[in-house]
Amino acid sequence: MGGASITKVLIANRGEIAVRVARACRDLGITSVAVYSEADRGARHVRAADEAYFVGGTQAAESYLSVERLLDAVSRSGADAVHPGYGFLAENAGFARAVTGAGVRWVGPPPDAIEIMGDKISSRTAAVRAGVTPVPGTDHALAGPGEVVEFGDAVGWPVAVKAAFGGGGRGMRVVASPAEAAEALESAQREAERAFGRPECYLEKYLTWPRHIEVQVFGDDHGNMVHLGTRDCSVQRRHQKLVEEAPAPDLPGPVTEAMGEAAVRLARACGYVNAGTVELIYQDGEFYFLEMNTRLQVEHPVTEMVTGLDLVALQFLVASGRPLPFSQADVAWHGHAIEARINAEDPAGGSFAPSPGRITRLRAPSGPWVRTDSGYETGDVVDQHYDNLLAKVVAWGPDRESARRRLVRALYETEVEGVATTVPAHLAVLGHPDFISVSHSTTWLAQAVDLSSIEPAPTAEPASGEERKDIQVEVQGRRYEVSVWLPAGHEPTTRGAARRPGSRGAGRGGAGSSRGSVAREATEGPGTPGGGTVTVPMQGTVVKVLVKVGDRVGPGQTVCVLEAMKMENNIVSEVAGTVAEVRVEAGQSVGSGDVIALIAQSGSPTS
Repeated sequence: MGGASITKVLIANRGEIAVRVARACRDLGITSVAVYSEADRGARHVRAADEAYFVGGTQAAESYLSVERLLDAVSRSGADAVHPGYGFLAENAGFARAVTGAGVRWVGPPPDAIEIMGDKISSRTAAVRAGVTPVPGTDHALAGPGEVVEFGDAVGWPVAVKAAFGGGGRGMRVVASPAEAAEALESAQREAERAFGRPECYLEKYLTWPRHIEVQVFGDDHGNMVHLGTRDCSVQRRHQKLVEEAPAPDLPGPVTEAMGEAAVRLARACGYVNAGTVELIYQDGEFYFLEMNTRLQVEHPVTEMVTGLDLVALQFLVASGRPLPFSQADVAWHGHAIEARINAEDPAGGSFAPSPGRITRLRAPSGPWVRTDSGYETGDVVDQHYDNLLAKVVAWGPDRESARRRLVRALYETEVEGVATTVPAHLAVLGHPDFISVSHSTTWLAQAVDLSSIEPAPTAEPASGEERKDIQVEVQGRRYEVSVWLPAGHEPTTRGAARRPGSRGAGRGGAGSSRGSVAREATEGPGTPGGGTVTVPMQGTVVKVLVKVGDRVGPGQTVCVLEAMKMENNIVSEVAGTVAEVRVEAGQSVGSGDVIALIAQSGSPTS
């Protein structure tokens, strides 16, 4: 198949990346094929593709993680290539082999390279062979929490439990002491199984104030291997990247050069082809190999903005058997680019609670040197079963400061209503002196940034038969926006609530005034008068209940673990008392505001 053009690509993914790949197909004259689950029948990635095929139920295991159903869609569509995107089966060597075994091109690295580098354990061994020092860690899948304790005692606490067959922070838990080992390992394995279909985990020493630097590499079947520069992905929350930039700022020239050489050396050593990313940890002038992502990264747009290269188009070129059209000496970097990942989460008070629901309004920013990649439009539903990435807003500038200012402007232009977004948190990050001076680290957001002033997103919902009207008013010469809800066809009156100036849209502090899921007040049952009602703040699935009737609990103690948008969230009691009632069980779906348990406090009624 070497040298033959790709004519039809099945995109084995959903959301933003599926839209991005479909756009590249359109640019190149390639027919794009989408796949969709029960929940995604009308999703934007389906609308963006030339053809679409149903592959199963809402749960990822029934659709986007089902090799059998995806291969059936390949056969039915007649696609001659598969692009896996990122996440799901993108780093699954078995899927890659199944695709190539069916005589179809895999738009990614060879299965053997995925097996070596996609498995985070074997990739550490490969790094050592290539002369790249990894972060101190283990070289086997964990058998139990005793190994976590033994490792922590040997190298020092904290340590990190990490998924062996995934990335993006999924299936990663930081363990601060031996007492946390069992729960952290169980939680990491459970999340890894759901996200990547494999529960295996390994251990690494957890560095306390590092920067997360990565190097984009690209190789072809003709022996060419280049790197396309560095990215800094140090702004993270729960090990999930929020802000990424290229090139990585404030690194000594020799360090940057050594990072690029190490990444190329490692990629060559494992016979790598196509796009990949070597992730490094940098602290105190030294860098260590962390892992290699054998796929296209979420943050690839910042590299595209500073190099002028279309990485998805290059993926198709290399997958067709053609050589890269440039050498390392031809790669040039111009200016600086910064990307903000806009997630459907409410950052009020630093909580980042998942916010699924219907998007009632979405206006993407525009203007010079601004790019928005999104998997959603107005009217689309953010489903609790999938990743909550709404969009990526990217800004380029001739230098870092101009790119930062331009991204701030773009975020103020961003308007999202119906779900809360992380835009207020991004604005806090981009305006913080530590970020401006490049004094931040992967733990900086949690430890040093005060998000307590971010207000909860509005949750007003119009009554049946009413419609919302937005009007502008002036008070003492100052302009305000006001939303009012009126019977259909009526003109605005004085009834309504004034918003803060410029508060419309997530770009200025919250979601819009209509939310898809409104919290319901719980007023019945024991414990309520004393504040002992435990409710969930978002839609999700209960994965574990940690208490039973009669147990004593204290303030902040976890009552159950809720999975929402592919992440686990601990639901805690706010009071001390005795569990009087448990209303949920593992596997049960719950909605925002649902009561899951009642806690009887001392002196409060129990019936």
